[in-house]
Amino acid sequence: MGYVPGIHLMQMIPNKRIVFPRLIRSFIAMESSGGIVMLLFAALAVILANSPLSDWYKAFVSLPVTFGYADTAATEPLKEWVKDILMVLFFLVVGMELKREIREGVLSSRDQVMLPLVAAAGGMAAPAAIFYAINHAYPENLAGWAIPSATDIAFAMCVVTLLGRKVPPVVKIFLLAIAIFDDLGAILIIAAFYNTELALIPLLLALAGIAGLALLNRRGVAMLLPYLLTGVFLWFCFYHSGIHTTIAGVAVGMAIPMRHPKDPRHSPLNAAIHMLHPWVSFIVLPVFAFTSAGVSLVGMGWKSFLEPLPLGIALGLFFGKQIGILGVTWALVKLRLVRKPEGAGWRHLYGASVLAGIGFTMSLFIGMLAFSEAHMEEMVKAGVIGGSLLSTMWGFAVLNWPGSRGAIERERAV
Repeated sequence: MGYVPGIHLMQMIPNKRIVFPRLIRSFIAMESSGGIVMLLFAALAVILANSPLSDWYKAFVSLPVTFGYADTAATEPLKEWVKDILMVLFFLVVGMELKREIREGVLSSRDQVMLPLVAAAGGMAAPAAIFYAINHAYPENLAGWAIPSATDIAFAMCVVTLLGRKVPPVVKIFLLAIAIFDDLGAILIIAAFYNTELALIPLLLALAGIAGLALLNRRGVAMLLPYLLTGVFLWFCFYHSGIHTTIAGVAVGMAIPMRHPKDPRHSPLNAAIHMLHPWVSFIVLPVFAFTSAGVSLVGMGWKSFLEPLPLGIALGLFFGKQIGILGVTWALVKLRLVRKPEGAGWRHLYGASVLAGIGFTMSLFIGMLAFSEAHMEEMVKAGVIGGSLLSTMWGFAVLNWPGSRGAIERERAV
C-alpha cells in the first residue's frame, strides 16, 4: 500500500484499538513466532555488522558492564553477560521442558524414547566426526568440535510449522524428541568440556544448592520462589566455581515439581513454563541472537568460508546431521530393533534429519564458549549461519516436495 498524503496509517484501519492487540496476540500465539523474531534480530545483527553502523554495533556488544560491589564486582562485555545471565533463563526453560517431556510428554514411554535417543546420538557424533576430519591438522580449531552437534529447537520447529499439513504430526514429534535429546547432550557437553579451572569451595556450595533443590522437590514445595532464590545462589556458586552458569538454570528447571502434591490437576512446572516462555522467546533469544550473530563479511571472500573452522562447522551441520540421524534411523528400522514411525515416509524422516542441522542458538552458544578471539568468533558465526541456512533451505525443499496423492491421504489418515 502506498503512502496517502494527509492520512495517518492508523486512521485507515477500523477499530485500531482492537485490531492491533488482536494481531499481536495472534502472532505471539503462533508456534513459529519466537523463531521468526529471533531470525529477524539475527538478520539485523548481520546487517548492522556490515553497514556504516558496524563500529556502533561492535561497541554496543562489547560495552563493559559491571555487576557487584567493591571486591566482588565483575566487569565483562555486554555479550558475555547475555551469555552468562540471560541465557540461564533459556536453559531454565530447557530444563523444565526436558522434565515435562520425560514425565508426561513425548519421552514418557520407553517405546517413544529409543529411536530419537539413538538417532540424536548419531546426529551429534557424525557432525563432530566431520568437523574433526576437516580440522584435525589445526589444533587451535579442535576446541570447536561440539559446535555442529547442536540443534536449534525454535528454528527447526518454526520451519516445520510453516510447512503446515505437509509434515505429518508424527514427524514433528520425532524431530522434537531428537531436538530435546540434542539439547540434553549439549548441556552435558558444556558441563564436561567447556568449563574453566574449578574452584573447590564454590563447587561444594553449588552441590549444597543442588541438594537444597532436591530437598524442596522431595518435600513437595510447589511455590516457585524458593526454587528461584536457590537458583540465584546456585548461579553465584557456578560463576565462581568455573562451571558455566547455564547449568544452574537446568538444575532449577529439573527440580520444579511436575504436579502439585495436594492438587494433581495443577502443574507448577507448566505454570512456570507458561510464565517464562514469552520472555525467553521474545526477549532472551532475540537479544542473544542480536549480540552473537553479527558476523562481519568485510574482507571475507569465498575462500574465507572454505577455511577449516567455518567449513567444518557448516558441513558438520548440513551433512553430519543427515548422515547421523537418518543413518541410525535406517539401521535401527532395517535391523527391526524399532518400527519406523507410522505415517512417516523416508522422505519425511530425511527432511527432519536435514532440519536438525539448524544449529543456530546452541551452536553459537557453544562457539562463544570454545573461542574468545574475535577472529575465531567471526569464523564460528560464518560456519553456523552458513550451515544453518543450507539446512533450512534444503530441509524446507525436501518436506515441501509434493508426494503422490495416495501417500498424502495415507499420512493424513494416520
